[in-house]
Amino acid sequence: MKTPARSSGVLLHITSLPGPHGIGDFGPAAYRFADWLQRTGQHIWQWLPTTPIGPGNSPYQSVSAFAGSPLMVALEPLVEHGWLKPPAAPVGGFDELRVHFERVVPWRLTQLREAFAGFEARATAADRAQLQEWADLHAYWLDDYTLFMALETAHAGQPWWTWSAALRDRDPLALAEATAQHGGEIGFWRFVQWCFDTQCAALKAYCNQRGIALMGDLPIFIAHHSADCWARPDLYHLDDQCQPTVVAGCPPDDLGPLGQRWGNPLYRWDRMAAEDFAWWTSRVQRALDQADIFRIDHFRGFAGYYEIPASSPTAQIGRWVPGPRRALFDAITKALGPLPIVAEDLGLVTPDVTELLAQTGFPGMKLICFAFGGDASSDFLPHNYRPNCIVYSGTHDNDTARGWWDAAPEHERRYAGTYLACSASDVHWAMIRAASNSVAAMAVFPLQDVLGLGTEHRMNVPGTLGDPNWTWRFSWAMLGTEPGRVLALITAASGRGPIDPLGLPRRASGGGSAASY
Repeated sequence: MKTPARSSGVLLHITSLPGPHGIGDFGPAAYRFADWLQRTGQHIWQWLPTTPIGPGNSPYQSVSAFAGSPLMVALEPLVEHGWLKPPAAPVGGFDELRVHFERVVPWRLTQLREAFAGFEARATAADRAQLQEWADLHAYWLDDYTLFMALETAHAGQPWWTWSAALRDRDPLALAEATAQHGGEIGFWRFVQWCFDTQCAALKAYCNQRGIALMGDLPIFIAHHSADCWARPDLYHLDDQCQPTVVAGCPPDDLGPLGQRWGNPLYRWDRMAAEDFAWWTSRVQRALDQADIFRIDHFRGFAGYYEIPASSPTAQIGRWVPGPRRALFDAITKALGPLPIVAEDLGLVTPDVTELLAQTGFPGMKLICFAFGGDASSDFLPHNYRPNCIVYSGTHDNDTARGWWDAAPEHERRYAGTYLACSASDVHWAMIRAASNSVAAMAVFPLQDVLGLGTEHRMNVPGTLGDPNWTWRFSWAMLGTEPGRVLALITAASGRGPIDPLGLPRRASGGGSAASY
């Protein structure tokens, strides 16, 4: 669906939703939150990557660029179908406001395995036919992913380059034998992905009916231990032992004297170009199947990326290498048509990045929390925006607006207080109001900022692993009534939401009901 010329929305990852099963998912709470977005006049619901989590529970280090996270599969529909008994929480229960992955992951996978057993025993012929039809349509990524997961399970989670040479190197006979040997496990992972896709599509339809577009998130790089790297090692800079020779990251800067060594294998762009970027086209098509718009992470890496020798323990040693630039997006556009992409163009923006952004026409990102370290010429100040951008009070990688204020240098607080006419108590609303009143086509706010929460509620601290990253959840009690009322007023007053004849926000039109998945 298309969003209005001026629109706004909320950034909230699916895993942050309330719910009884330890982590947010595509269950009833997702539909309830969509209703709240509609009531407040919002047209965008932005998610983080919905791919399976990886090391540090990060969705940016996934075992697949195409698969959906099993943790987001709602259990209620599986119970309704008769495939799963109503699940009981483990002893001690779950934390309402934090995801404890060490408890949630094994418990949820156990429930999904029981649901698969129930499906195998009790599914109707129509259910089985729908699953098969879906699997045939998605075979281009699903077959490699499900076999990869079955083999990972058989190898107790060991990375694919430690498997037998025949499996590591994808000997056809070895793959055929493994497929026959692990048919049940392959079937389980296929079932989980079908549930994910069906539930995601139902939620998307529900949101679209209410005038809400889903914005996804596409990480630029993939993990070394992933079905993608195992299936096509020739597309990455790997040595004869399948180890990266160079890895991704960013150089030292004011925020970190060692830089950031992410460790992802780097693409062989020359080989991808020789195939007319077919892998990327498939990946973007997959993203568009699940969302109406998507943010593409680390956009500057397509203009030029930082290459670190794999032997270097930090990012202090490295070099900038030209990326695929316009040729990549021209190839994808030729295959798929105009691309509804938001370019994450933060960080070191060099002339080649600016040129690529202009060539593609993608809107870039503006963060108000970055605006007050300099003077009135800052590109992040609202009076300097152009319409073709999306403005945020902050993102999942930043502190909350309240947390930013508390930690900011005194001169930045003074400037922000003067520019926004605010203090510590209302800086979050001041940022939201300034973003909404700007000329930016879209304005998006983390739910933490709508609720005025402090730094203890931030989603992620880049360059760190483990808790509390990616664990934040909210409760319905936290949402209350006042935040939604004020957000609706700001949205209507800034021309980003509907206004009734009395000048008050009104509920956008829409209908339908949540599907069973």
